Amino acid sequence: MKRNCKWMILELAGVLLLSLLAGCAGSNPPGASAGGADSSAGDAGAPSGDGDAPTAQAPADEVDPDALVIAEQGIFSAGGTVIESDGTFDVANYYTSREGSTAHVDHANVLYQIPQDATGLPMVFLHGYGQSRMGWMTTPDGREGWSDMFLRMGHSVWLVDQPRRGEAGQTSVAGTMTTEPSDQTWYTQFRIGTYLNDAFTYNEGSQFPRGEDVLDQFFRQMTPDTGMDNAAGDQNIDNEVVARAVAAAIDEIYERTGQDSILVTHSQGGLPGWEVPRYTDHVAAIVAIEPGMAPEVDGEAYSAMLEQNIPVTFYYGDYIGEEFTDVPAAAMWAMMAASADTFTEAYTAAGGDSTVVRLPDEGITGNDHFMFQDLNNDVIADHIEAWVQTHAAA
Repeated sequence: MKRNCKWMILELAGVLLLSLLAGCAGSNPPGASAGGADSSAGDAGAPSGDGDAPTAQAPADEVDPDALVIAEQGIFSAGGTVIESDGTFDVANYYTSREGSTAHVDHANVLYQIPQDATGLPMVFLHGYGQSRMGWMTTPDGREGWSDMFLRMGHSVWLVDQPRRGEAGQTSVAGTMTTEPSDQTWYTQFRIGTYLNDAFTYNEGSQFPRGEDVLDQFFRQMTPDTGMDNAAGDQNIDNEVVARAVAAAIDEIYERTGQDSILVTHSQGGLPGWEVPRYTDHVAAIVAIEPGMAPEVDGEAYSAMLEQNIPVTFYYGDYIGEEFTDVPAAAMWAMMAASADTFTEAYTAAGGDSTVVRLPDEGITGNDHFMFQDLNNDVIADHIEAWVQTHAAA
């Protein structure tokens, strides 16, 4: 009898042990569901405990239809050169020796994203003076930038930091830095407004986002050129160095995608942008956002663009012209915009394709030099995409 009781106790203990193991296998740690996802909303099909009806979870592979899906992304450098010092590298004093040493310099740095449903040509974005690729990626008030917008339109985007700027800072020319303040100068030059009575103002009807936090973010996106004598007020960019590096990037894009690229330039970036077709034949079109000047008619850049039959469009915002007497930079920008008219007249007469878009003439008003960061940047992106589909579709 004692032996039978002993076996019964052992059997009960075994059953209890198996039950506990089964319960552990079927349970989840606090705050986690069976699939490892956050279960704060409750398990699928199970009551929440507060009287609510069971809720069904969406399938794991279901994607938000508004989600921007990236198939591939990466970063690489293109172009540039290698410089070398005289002498022999001293291994014994490796940390201080600079003889017989090399430096990889004057290249472009490219961050790229390719959407899952890529249907359009690649778009290469080249920033302007005091800027980096950051300006294309977002806005000072945190909205979607042009890079995301054109990804949604089916273009891969290739965001360039030009040589001696941003993440391409290695330079063959020793520049200098300056701590001299200049926010008010550039704010006025960019036609956002000006600075009066110790406060930043906005031009009437301005589309630029407002607020102290916005201005803080805007000014902090500026960055110096490492090859420029900033301390002496130098603002000269080596257009050939930039153009060769951007051309090398476009050639690399062609190798990767088999497609020519639409080159989108801004401000100072427009000047080397015109030179790029001298060094590559893979430019499908050029979209110039308020470039410093248009190419010189019959110059080498003009001839290369015409020979390759590259479509060109210029985009200019508001507050340009002598009639804007309260906008200090209005007359200067009118002079630069006039060069686009001169170019377009000659280019089209020679059989080329060039258009000048003045946004107010299109019913789009209030835009400054940074139209791609303005509140209506989506409207302008759509306008550019319509031009692309007409003049430079894949």
